[in-house]
Amino acid sequence: MAKLYFRYGTMDSSKTMNLLAVAHNYRQQGKRVALLKPRLDDRFGGLVIASRSGLQKPVDLLLEDDTQLDPPFFADLHCVLVDEAQFLSPRIIEQLRDLTRTQKVPVICYGLRTDFRTRLFPGSRRLLELADSIEEIKVTCQFCNRKAIFNMRLVDGVPTDQGEQIQLGSNETYAPVCHSCYVERLPKVISG
Repeated sequence: MAKLYFRYGTMDSSKTMNLLAVAHNYRQQGKRVALLKPRLDDRFGGLVIASRSGLQKPVDLLLEDDTQLDPPFFADLHCVLVDEAQFLSPRIIEQLRDLTRTQKVPVICYGLRTDFRTRLFPGSRRLLELADSIEEIKVTCQFCNRKAIFNMRLVDGVPTDQGEQIQLGSNETYAPVCHSCYVERLPKVISG
């Protein structure tokens, strides 16, 4: 039976580059893959999946919270690859899970596990609940040499824990950090 995979990591852990490499390998073997991502991810253009390394491929399907996945679209695919899966609704994750059974196609989702406040995204939570395989893509902390586990939000280069859960950004907005650097660098709240 085909599986649902969740490959997660912090910002800058090369998740998208890994996704594009997997797509390339499938296609080099003459196999059909579909590239999916949430419509709201328009950082590098709405119709591409792009890595900060410069690699990019056209997206095959943009997903919204109310998207109904059409089974014939997924017929005869060898793999479904999903970028920025943390932004997907639990309903979409459940439909992706169902594709592994009904279409017998592996679905590999890439995304963040937690937001800048260390809280699970709804899509990531559902993936952690439903995935057959959960794999961490590792990177070191931007400030030290320990493993990064959190995404620190920066405003004008200053760490913050304020703002909406979803704010698209790149290296100027987020940094991969370890627990110690996360705690040490966030401004302390002083109560009076």
